[in-house]
Amino acid sequence: MIVEYADRVWRGESEDSIADLGLAGQGLADEGVRTIEDGLGWWPGFGNVITFATEGELVLFDTGSPFSAARLHEDVRRWSRAPLTTAFYSHGHIDHVFGLGPFEESGPRATVYAHEAVGDRFRRYVLTNGYNAVINQRQFQADGLRWPTEYRHPDVTYRDALTVRRGGLTFDLLHAKGETDDATIGYVPEYKLLLPGDLFIWVTPNCGNPQKVQRYPREWVHALHRMAALDAEIMLPSHGAPVFGRDRVRQALLETAEWLESLVTQTLDLLNAGARLDEIVHTVRPPAHLADRPYLRARYDEPEFVVRNLWRLYGGWYDGNPATLKPAPDAVLATAVAGLAGGAGALADAALKALSGGDERLAGHLAEMAALAAPDDPGVHRVRAEVFGARAASERSLMAKGVFAWAAAESRKRSS
Repeated sequence: MIVEYADRVWRGESEDSIADLGLAGQGLADEGVRTIEDGLGWWPGFGNVITFATEGELVLFDTGSPFSAARLHEDVRRWSRAPLTTAFYSHGHIDHVFGLGPFEESGPRATVYAHEAVGDRFRRYVLTNGYNAVINQRQFQADGLRWPTEYRHPDVTYRDALTVRRGGLTFDLLHAKGETDDATIGYVPEYKLLLPGDLFIWVTPNCGNPQKVQRYPREWVHALHRMAALDAEIMLPSHGAPVFGRDRVRQALLETAEWLESLVTQTLDLLNAGARLDEIVHTVRPPAHLADRPYLRARYDEPEFVVRNLWRLYGGWYDGNPATLKPAPDAVLATAVAGLAGGAGALADAALKALSGGDERLAGHLAEMAALAAPDDPGVHRVRAEVFGARAASERSLMAKGVFAWAAAESRKRSS
């Protein structure tokens, strides 16, 4: 059953492969732990958990989110009653590190392994708690979401590589950078099993997220090649469906590397030629021949966001436009432009005209300027809500949808 499901996802025949979050496997989330091989299980959820039962011990690779901890514990306990002795974090995002509580409340404290930078991430989350709450409310349209302030820190950390043996299994851990700076790749030779964490997620690589800290696209390419060289026969990502078969595992990893490396190369070539960020963003495109791959659909992140993150990584924050080096406040500029246009209402009318003409990007600029120039005008906010509501409806990536829908909701509240 699980092999057939994974095959449908691979062929693009299952909608789970392009779900709202691009996180294949959620269609099986109510079915508990699925046995892959004897002693190896896969628990699908918002963040997948990989389970191992070995010589009387339970081992977890990733531990899920705070919202699913109770269900994870219940489902895993139906699969194995062995005491949880060991857990590995693929990285420190909260959908991977919050499932240990129920296990440790009812049993012994596990030994948690992770890269040494995970602790720094947790400390940064505490420092920027309010910001993380706001941006994740916006990204996931989750009003009321609160960001955690307490974390289960790892007991054992490593820098470059570490081998851990539990029961009859070997866990080879390798550090990589990609979506995060604290990523751990797992490889279990007894199963020829690759555990990529979020370095493969069944959508285009999440290394451009506009509201989050720095990502590492070039290092991600290196990690994908390194994983492909392991010649695994099973890949169980921390988001998305399993991949079975050496050839498919290698294809998925190498084509993802090719897709991402193309963006890196194009961006660096233009950056080195002295191009402005605006030119680069509107020039760089991913390889067209990979557009039909079910694991390379831009349903979460987007290529132009990756380009911006590359610029931030290699070029700093100045975008090459001298007017933005020390700009006027947005509201001051908007008021001046509105005055030239004949008022904020004229800008709002121009925004609707651009929208009806199919230029949603220009419509967004004009609607935002109108609202900044006349922040208390309900009519202007009705236009802003219409423009950004339309933008949210036409976007495919969750990140763009989240930002535009949030803007539309802001103006709907102010238009009555």
